[in-house]
Amino acid sequence: MEVTQDAGMLMARVREQDARAFETLYDDYHRLVYGIALRMLGQAAAAEDVTQTVFLKLWNAPELFRGGNFTAWLVCVTRNRALDVLRSRSSRPEAELPETLPETEAMEDTAFARIDAERVRSALAALPPEQREPIELGFFGGVTHEEIARRSGTPLGTVKTRIRSGLRKLRALLDEAVNV
Repeated sequence: MEVTQDAGMLMARVREQDARAFETLYDDYHRLVYGIALRMLGQAAAAEDVTQTVFLKLWNAPELFRGGNFTAWLVCVTRNRALDVLRSRSSRPEAELPETLPETEAMEDTAFARIDAERVRSALAALPPEQREPIELGFFGGVTHEEIARRSGTPLGTVKTRIRSGLRKLRALLDEAVNV
């Protein structure tokens, strides 16, 4: 993922309804959002819906981003939206519908999302198990920190520290992969 401009500056322009700034953010981050949603939901169509919803939210309510690490905020928004979809699935099972053949653009987006997802998987694999496992459970499995602590028999504070440390290492590994 190549980021063209500072996301904070772009978000300030989005608050002023600058469509070009929004397009730049979309171009820079849509593959990340789609990749996370696809990993969590396991369905391309659902991941596309989450991606659309996240970016509509970003356009319609840019004030929700109050500064800080834009990528981390966007990942959190994406994760929460995907969790909402998972929760709604569990409350009302959907009938199986056959998927149509993807269009060329959708295939390209899927390919790029897979590349991004592979980068994330490789970086996750490089983390020690005590950091990788709670991150995978929390971010991709929708498990709360409290539940991770209960399942592992580890104090809650330790779980949170391991997740924070793992996310820092993960960010550094992903930054290295992008800059190579």
